Amino acid sequence: MEFAEGVPCWVDVMLPDVEGGKRFYGELFGWTFDEGAGEGYGNYVQASLGGEPVAALAPKRDGRMPTAWTVYLAAPDAAALAGRIGRAGGQMIMDPMPVGPFGTMGLAADPEGAVFGLWQAGTHQGFGRQREPGSFCWTELYARDKDAVDPFYEGVFGYGGQDVGDLEEDFRIWSPAGATTGPESAIGGRALMGDDFPVEMPPHFLNYFVVTDCDAAVATARRLGGRVRDEPVDTPYGRISVLVDNQGAAFAVLQEPDQA
Repeated sequence: MEFAEGVPCWVDVMLPDVEGGKRFYGELFGWTFDEGAGEGYGNYVQASLGGEPVAALAPKRDGRMPTAWTVYLAAPDAAALAGRIGRAGGQMIMDPMPVGPFGTMGLAADPEGAVFGLWQAGTHQGFGRQREPGSFCWTELYARDKDAVDPFYEGVFGYGGQDVGDLEEDFRIWSPAGATTGPESAIGGRALMGDDFPVEMPPHFLNYFVVTDCDAAVATARRLGGRVRDEPVDTPYGRISVLVDNQGAAFAVLQEPDQA
């Protein structure tokens, strides 16, 4: 697959126990795992589904690092994109750096501090499968100040934005630059963190994975030592639930309407 600038192209999770993560996600999503990229690449372990790459697990090298999933946005020119991020009020946590022949990666934060990655493809393009059971399908930014983040993302990446929420929910979807703006082309969205979110929770991205049965996935996650942050609920886009794995990393699962 080739990914236009700003389109989610990869996800990974930083965990204190990668072997424990392999057991959890292997059973939950049916992933298999390679032997790891070795110490020179941070012992990065790639997850596959049907022989195609879908995600990766990485060991935390520092206990102060968050146990969390990170979404990577495609960057045909990561250095140029990093410059635009800084000029727009964001910051680079890690400047773009080559990762052997695989590509170039960077880590950035938006004006509110929500972290996302940049990926300039080399031999590793990104997802080999997506938007099918066991793979990534969507990312959402949970922000507190839309006036700070909407212009940032739409300016840096050229996203076309469209408000689709109602009076009770302020939600905006983003489509890639040059695409017709709307649900059919949307690659992510922005939600606002209301009073139901703890005040100490920082702005963040939440990544979604497709499952064939949301309730069964929730039951499996519980059995494997995870917990449920938001119980399953039906939406116009499918049945969703927000989960936390057995080590504390949050993610969401989506059962698409035609699978209900």
